[in-house]
Amino acid sequence: MGSFRFGVAMHSVGGREEWNKKCRQAERLGYDVILVPDHLGFPAPFSAMVAAAGATERPRIGSFVLNTSFWNPTLLGRDVVTADQLTDGRLEVGLGAGHRKEEFEATGFPWRPLAERIDHLERTIDALSGAYEEAVRADALIQRPRPPLFLGGNSDRLLRLAARHADIVGFSALTKGPAPQGFRILTAEALDERVAFFRSAAGARAAEVELNILVRDVVITDDRDGQTRRWHERTPDLTLEEFRAAPAVLLGSVDQIAAQVRSWADRFGFRYLTVHEPWLETFAPVIEALGGE
Repeated sequence: MGSFRFGVAMHSVGGREEWNKKCRQAERLGYDVILVPDHLGFPAPFSAMVAAAGATERPRIGSFVLNTSFWNPTLLGRDVVTADQLTDGRLEVGLGAGHRKEEFEATGFPWRPLAERIDHLERTIDALSGAYEEAVRADALIQRPRPPLFLGGNSDRLLRLAARHADIVGFSALTKGPAPQGFRILTAEALDERVAFFRSAAGARAAEVELNILVRDVVITDDRDGQTRRWHERTPDLTLEEFRAAPAVLLGSVDQIAAQVRSWADRFGFRYLTVHEPWLETFAPVIEALGGE
């Protein structure tokens, strides 16, 4: 079992100086991976990732995750190989099938059934494999045989794909739900089932794959019970105990949250946690508390 790793999903650039400052802050606070999502309204992934590498020395740099429906597989291979070089071999390639219908509509890409989107994701993985082989022959790839592959999603077919190809698989504690929030929190039992499905599909390979979870919110408080009840009011489809157990929100004192992270590692195998940029500083004391574990 490896050490904990912690990533931060960055939301905005704010100019070169501000971006460099935020990336260096993430490095100083102990984050292991600086991540860039692939959503409208967020930074363009590759330029932001390369700039993050230029501003830092230690953290790895990753996409979290590219909506492959928006990318030509061959051209993406060129971008990834170049980014591997310009990040000094710190690149992690995060891929997904895309899930926000409104982004497809806004960009003019056709919204296709999930099976077709995963077909394209699989073609993309194959194209990247070819690009890596060519780059190795040309001595143009730093990480051999390829940069680590992160696949994000909870569906059966995506988890089967991850079981065959991924170095890291990213689970989500959220699923689509009714308005106004547009999502609902999965129960711990539902995540147990998803992780078990992946491990069954991966077989002996499961022990080699790192499991990631995206944390929705981080709340440092000395009034854990009171805050838990207030947060539970936003999730009426879950009982209070189901909300406490669900791996979606980290809530409590630093020591209580550190214990919560350990419990997620023991139950689900999540030893790589990602938080959103707004919790960059909030979560840092937890990283310190878990240092070396």
